[in-house]
Amino acid sequence: MTNLVILSGRLGADPEIRTTQAGKKIATVSVATSKPRRDSEGQMMKDEAGNVVENTEWHRVTMFNGLAGLAQNTLRKGMKVHLTGDTHYSTYEKDGETRYATEIRVDHLDILTWPKEG
Repeated sequence: MTNLVILSGRLGADPEIRTTQAGKKIATVSVATSKPRRDSEGQMMKDEAGNVVENTEWHRVTMFNGLAGLAQNTLRKGMKVHLTGDTHYSTYEKDGETRYATEIRVDHLDILTWPKEG
């Protein structure tokens, strides 16, 4: 059995691309998802200017091989994407401390907005 993650959000930066010793590409990018904040009665909260207040969460997203090449050639900061994949958890040591990382490994990507030319 596998887990399934579906995200629709905006890219927080251009993808970071690296290549393994075996020549395979890996692309990493942060995707922001947002939803309106609600009060105890379920109403959307607004700031003093009347704008809806949102909660934003950031997700570390990783793409491999063909999708990594697509990310390198196409994706740019601010673009809206819809993706599916699965959650991967890992641990690593840094400065003598055990750290934990969560990433979404993408297996399908739809580009919802394209960058403006010019």
